[in-house]
Amino acid sequence: MINGVEGKKKAVCITGTGAYLPERILTNEELEKMVDTSDEWIKTRTGISERHLAGDHEAVSDMAAAAAVSALESAGITALDVDVIVVATCTPDMPLPNSACFVQNMIGAKNAFCLDIEAACSGFVYGLEIVRGWIESGIYKTALVIGAEKLSCVVDWEDRGTCVLFGDGAGAVVVQAREECEGGILASQLGSDGALTSLLSIPGGGSRTPISKRVLDEKLYCLKMEGNQVFKHAVRCMADAGINAVERAGLDVTDIDWVIPHQANMRIIQAIADKVGISMDKFVVNLDKVGNMSAASIPVALDEAVKDGRVRKGDVLLFIVFGGGFTWGATVVKWV
Repeated sequence: MINGVEGKKKAVCITGTGAYLPERILTNEELEKMVDTSDEWIKTRTGISERHLAGDHEAVSDMAAAAAVSALESAGITALDVDVIVVATCTPDMPLPNSACFVQNMIGAKNAFCLDIEAACSGFVYGLEIVRGWIESGIYKTALVIGAEKLSCVVDWEDRGTCVLFGDGAGAVVVQAREECEGGILASQLGSDGALTSLLSIPGGGSRTPISKRVLDEKLYCLKMEGNQVFKHAVRCMADAGINAVERAGLDVTDIDWVIPHQANMRIIQAIADKVGISMDKFVVNLDKVGNMSAASIPVALDEAVKDGRVRKGDVLLFIVFGGGFTWGATVVKWV
């Protein structure tokens, strides 16, 4: 009750989507000339055929701003309507200021406050849950949540175990309150395990191991990954989070119309489908064309599925993700 009057039901909804992919495409055949690998080896182990690479002139904020503009157009609002901008990234323009402030200036969202969050590949789902709380409480009305990465600048291009996996890009969503609406963000399940920090990290360049000649010589500024261990934990954590989020939403896995997973590796996605008990026919997969874009993976895949008509009003979506930290999460959304 509000002042003796029953309050209207408020839903927190994704009202617009957008994405940006750089023009430059790096194929498996080109990688064959760079490292000891092959198109067949990459496809068999990852499912990836190509990925987009940002140009030297493109920073994370440039890609994020382009995706944000597209999302605003999709939602039918202007940048002046935005109260908060959240950029999820592990490859920011610079240590400070945050990349979201650059985005704010680029798109003209002068009424918004800005922050970056770093949860590696899980950042977009974490960002959704953060703004969901603000909007549900009535503190803010409109948020931009953006996942953007320029992983090409932290990849060791001589390491065939990692360089074949990653790509650059950005995806964005507008999140708003809707009165008397049956849908929106229904539930989330987030988790972390700091005991697994060594499995996926960029060890150099921060306060623990500042930039030095050793960091440069040993390429400690590049992404390091223990692939087999990441695979094992990713499947377990993502599947458990997905099942728990569906239960929190008061639903069954049979109610899910589309699963939009983190686009890391086709074998991981297939293992999750088996563990959760949802057919691969219901999975939105685009990693063959874009690779692993970390925090940008889910919003880019979502925008693609919305724009091509796969996702329709009333559909129930499940986002599931994992990333360095170790971090993971799942979100259930009924499309409006």
